[in-house]
Amino acid sequence: MTLLPMENNLAPVDGELYWLPAFFDRQQADRQFGRLLETLAWDEEEIVIAGKTVKVPRLVCWYGDADAVYRYSGVRHEPLPWTGELLAIRRTIEEKLGISFNSVLANLYRDGNDSMGWHADKERELGSHPLIASLSFGEERLFRIRHNKTRQTLDIPLRHGDLLVMA
Repeated sequence: MTLLPMENNLAPVDGELYWLPAFFDRQQADRQFGRLLETLAWDEEEIVIAGKTVKVPRLVCWYGDADAVYRYSGVRHEPLPWTGELLAIRRTIEEKLGISFNSVLANLYRDGNDSMGWHADKERELGSHPLIASLSFGEERLFRIRHNKTRQTLDIPLRHGDLLVMA
């Protein structure tokens, strides 16, 4: 599946990875981020790692179509109904990329101590060829990708309004 011009693919050997800086300009990103902070049902989750229950080091919430149930790290996520703000963002991404999405996992990193570890997005619910759009709001953060086989890493400094598309 080719999403965007292949010459822009940062992972051309066995995947697709596209970085679209300033997908939303600063004013749009400021407005969207403010609305999401105020309106989404942020939750502090707990997961089980190596038999030990730990707090997830970020706030999360899951929204989407009614059948977009998602499970990771032993936590089952029943989607909350789309909000107006999320639907507007979804429409913008779908119209510009010509792709459709059924859900969103929102992550809120409160400070430099919040994080996300290595993961593969290989859950059965995502299908055999998952497609993920990651929209970044707020402070710049380093997005680190590691190839599952070669272990080669790629660091992308995601800024306020940047979009990363992975397939």
